[in-house]
Formats: sequence, structure tokens, C-alpha cells
Amino acid sequence: MANFTLSAPGGWFAPFASYPEQYRKAKEYGFSAIETLRWQGVDFAAAQEAMDETGVALSCVLFGSQDPEVTKALGAGIVRAEAKDAFCRMMEETIDAAKKLRCNNIVVTTGNAQDDLSREEQRSNVISALSAAAPLLSGTGIKIVLEPLNILVDHKGYFLTTTEETVSIIDEVASPDVLMLYDIYHQQITEGNIINNLRTHMSKIGHIHVADVPGRKEPGTGELNYANIFKAIDDTGYTGFVALECGMSTDLATVCQRMLSLVP
Repeated sequence: MANFTLSAPGGWFAPFASYPEQYRKAKEYGFSAIETLRWQGVDFAAAQEAMDETGVALSCVLFGSQDPEVTKALGAGIVRAEAKDAFCRMMEETIDAAKKLRCNNIVVTTGNAQDDLSREEQRSNVISALSAAAPLLSGTGIKIVLEPLNILVDHKGYFLTTTEETVSIIDEVASPDVLMLYDIYHQQITEGNIINNLRTHMSKIGHIHVADVPGRKEPGTGELNYANIFKAIDDTGYTGFVALECGMSTDLATVCQRMLSLVP
């Protein structure tokens, strides 16, 4: 049995409007975790009932707010110093939602690079915002997972792209509750060297996303050898979630069977 838990996109199984059904259908297809980044508008009581009924977990949520004024105040993101207060308010809301959803990972993104600020200023602003939010997580069991993205295909202009810079920011924040979200799809496009980077930096990785390259469909549809990658992840002793964040190349039943068969 693998050390890690494979998570599937909740949207594979049911629309967001039928959120509790995502848990029930995921169990039918053999998964013990789902990922639905959005939490705004969730009926928490119904979600908790579905989790109790199925034993299916939620692998992560995305930071955000139900207050449009707070979202507006975040502006361009935590690359700007003036976003810090709004970011902390968003984190307070998201931590509360994560507790209700029994979810231990909150995805944080930086926003796009700003032309009027130096890269070092933006990096410092990101560190300052994460450092301000980190105490909110203390004792909750919930962690921020900071995500670099690729700028070549999907997120032109985004600030944070490399594993090295992400880890260096995490090192400067120096909180056990702030880790990296290692998205294999994004990092393959940005820099490759997937297995070596996973092995080298696993102590700083709190969550993993997977999709194949090119096309962002399920593993096995592109250039990556996911049997080897999953084995390498498992060999590190990583006990978190490996979350499929991808489309499907064929029918749901076939894709689910193929994905579950990849787990060591």
C-alpha cells in the first residue's frame, strides 16, 4: 500500500451544485479523497454528512473570501505590500472553511509579476504576507501550500515559477505551516527534473498536483512516466495527497481504473 493518498477532481463525479455527491461518487469509483478548490457557497453540514457517510477526504482548498470587498482589496496579489491585510483576512476565512471541511491544505498563489516593482521587492512582499498569515495556522493542523505555475503555456506573467525560488521563500518564512505545492504539470513545463526535485525538496512539499504534458490530461497521455514518478514519491515516504488536477482523455470509469492502477 502506498504511503500517499491519490485524490481525484471532485468535478469528475458531480457538478459543484451537487457538491456532497462528489464524495459519494468518488467512493463508488474507488477514491478516498477528492479535490474541489472552491469552498465559497458550500453547504458545510451537507459536506460533513457526506464525509461521515463515505470516509472520503478533501485534499485542499484555495484561499479566498466570500466578501467581494476583501477580494477587491487583494488586488494584484501578495506580490504587492498593500495586499497583506486583505490576504490575512482571506486566510482567516479560508482556515475557518477548511476546518469545517476537515481539510489540511490551503493553496496560495502570488499573483502576477508587477512592472513597477523589482523582483526582489515582490519576493519580499510575498515573504511578508506569508509570514503574517503563518501564525493564524498555528495549532490548527492546516498548512499553506504555495504554488509556482508555468508561464509558458497557462499563466503568462505569473510571478513564481521555479522550485528553487519557491523553496527559498519557504525557507525565509521559516514556518512549519508554510510549504510548497509541487505541481508536476507546471514544473515539467518550467524546468523538468521532476524526480530529482521531488527527492531533493520533499521535506518542503506539502501537496502534489499531477497532470500529463502536453495537454493536461490524466497521467499516461503525455511525455511523463508516472509509474516511475509515483514510485519515486512513495519511496520518499511522503504521506500527503497526490491530487489529479487534469482533464480526461476517455470515459470516467476507464480513467479512474487507470489512475488507481498507477498507485504503488
